[in-house]
Amino acid sequence: MTKTLTKHGNSYALVIDKPILELLRATPDTPFELVTDGRCLVVTPVRKPIDERKFQEALEMVHKRFGRAMKKLAK
Repeated sequence: MTKTLTKHGNSYALVIDKPILELLRATPDTPFELVTDGRCLVVTPVRKPIDERKFQEALEMVHKRFGRAMKKLAK
């Protein structure tokens, strides 16, 4: 997907489409961390520690239940 900047007062804004925000589980109140190496910009939603812990627990459960199947699919 290619996006262009939009004039917003004296600044410019990058508009993120609603389906992408839903995928990221981001709302207008979600803070984002911006990181750059001078060539690329990475925009990451900042998660509350409890949300991150829940995500990690879910990831571990999926890995335990489906880890072997995922390895076979990766081959």
